[in-house]
Amino acid sequence: MCGIVGYVGKKEAYPIIIKGLQRLEYRGYDSAGVALLNGSLNVYKKKGKVSDLIDYVEGKCLDGNIGIGHTRWATHGAPNDINSHPHVSSSKNLAIIHNGIIENYASIKSWLLSKGHEFESDTDTEVLIHLIEEIQNEGNFSLDEAVRLALTKVVGAYAIVVMDKNNPEKLVAARKASPLVVGIGNDEFFLASDATPIVEYTNKVVYLNDNEIAVVSLGEGLKIMDIDKDVVTPFIQEIDIKIEMLEKGGYDYFMLKEIFEQDSTIEDCMRGRLNVDEGWIKLSGVREYMNRILKANRIIFVACGTSWHSALIAEYLIEELARIPVEVEYASEFRYRNPILSENDVVIAISQSGETADTLAALELAKERGALIYGICNVVGSSIARLTDAGSYIHAGPEIGVASTKAFTGQLTLLYMMALMIANEKGTISRGKFRELLTELGQISSKVKKALACEKHVAYIAEEIKDSQNALYLGRGYNFPVALEGALKLKEISYIHAEGYPAAEMKHGPIALIDENMPIIVIATNKSAYEKIVSNVQEVKARKGKVIAIVIEGDEEIKALADFTIEVPSTLEPFSPLISVIPLQLLSYHIAVMRGCNVDQPRNLAKSVTVE
Repeated sequence: MCGIVGYVGKKEAYPIIIKGLQRLEYRGYDSAGVALLNGSLNVYKKKGKVSDLIDYVEGKCLDGNIGIGHTRWATHGAPNDINSHPHVSSSKNLAIIHNGIIENYASIKSWLLSKGHEFESDTDTEVLIHLIEEIQNEGNFSLDEAVRLALTKVVGAYAIVVMDKNNPEKLVAARKASPLVVGIGNDEFFLASDATPIVEYTNKVVYLNDNEIAVVSLGEGLKIMDIDKDVVTPFIQEIDIKIEMLEKGGYDYFMLKEIFEQDSTIEDCMRGRLNVDEGWIKLSGVREYMNRILKANRIIFVACGTSWHSALIAEYLIEELARIPVEVEYASEFRYRNPILSENDVVIAISQSGETADTLAALELAKERGALIYGICNVVGSSIARLTDAGSYIHAGPEIGVASTKAFTGQLTLLYMMALMIANEKGTISRGKFRELLTELGQISSKVKKALACEKHVAYIAEEIKDSQNALYLGRGYNFPVALEGALKLKEISYIHAEGYPAAEMKHGPIALIDENMPIIVIATNKSAYEKIVSNVQEVKARKGKVIAIVIEGDEEIKALADFTIEVPSTLEPFSPLISVIPLQLLSYHIAVMRGCNVDQPRNLAKSVTVE
């Protein structure tokens, strides 16, 4: 959740760190700070945005070739200047930035108080830097060893970077259950929560594993050891992220850019994996474990938020096509009950970042029980990608907007290919049906592009309903999860209360809320339940509800009933979520802009939820 940036090299550190923090703003935060070393240790931090920090440090000493920076999302202690990172030790010689939670900080703090330590903040992070210094002083240990010993005493999750006034060319970093990347340049090193602050300077990175400690210095280069002091050989990877992927490219917001990238990102997800002319789908991770998947008692999806909605669609798809029982679980609930799992189960985790704490914990549980664990994520080298037995990347490119758009359609595209591949191998669909679905999937990106042309009309509708306090989204079958996703998008970025329901469930409670002030967004692209959806629309209109209907091009019947209609291209029903979600994303976006909301960085939210 929090953003971490560190630099040591020959360049001025401050511009690199500030630009890195701006790259990490999408992760969500409420304060920002930097620590720079140039003879003296200068720490500057401020509640608010990175721009507030930039204003605050104007005219102050910003010299130094080594430094650390942080954007904080508050856990322990209110969001204010004092609780912002970096935090310093008693002597003011050590500074730390930290993402995660130290669960036993209270007992450590009590012990440190008895040793005479005084604390300025309410954070668990300040306790950790005091502990490191206490160990360093008691045993006359090096900074590296003091950090290692301190981490043997803490319980929780962390990604940390520590800087020492007495070691002006060295940074010490460590991770456990929170991501941390080391960038390797020419006579310089970078540290960050993810690769986005690094790609401008180098494409060579090392992803730290849990319980690993990295020491970077100009004199000795990069050294990695584990918490037991065993030396680890760095695995250097080359990342393929172009800097233009991290820019808005002329759009007002990243979210709008990412919505309009979806025809391309869907193509990218399928590239090399699907061939319509030759009639095949190839996912190497699925192929490797196909026998085990085909013999599975069930497939269990674990996910959170938008990824959970994509898993719900996969449940419909896999059960219909491959005839394998599917369960979809909130990862946060799955990990805290005692689920029945065996080696005959397949557990599939879906996560855009690949770092979602609850999803990772659910996978760990499934792994302990002997289940096959499979990961679907977007970020190369992420924790889920490294933990699972196999997996697939969606190749959507960096998603900067907090509200997920292209990652959702990328996940769906991957899940469609997975379901078709399994069904074809299992023989639960005919070869003709397989080719029909395969051909339609191969054409879906062009239909998504056509659906994007509705933007101006959607903006007009948004103007009509932007002042609503509540909204109801209705869908059936494959489009019920799309209703949930549409409602989530509206909540996330416009702060309007919205709920998604199966259309038939409207009569079991939500219908009581409907009046002339309630917009009802109906996804009416299902051919199989069309008459039922028409009835649902009529029930809403009988109670003076304002109906916005997503319909297939040329639909005149619902158009005559609804207050507003948005036409989208026709497709085979299983693929309709890829099309029908587009106007819902645009509707949420335009409503949020009209309400003056921060679309890319909605309040209280973080892109990557790496703590509970």
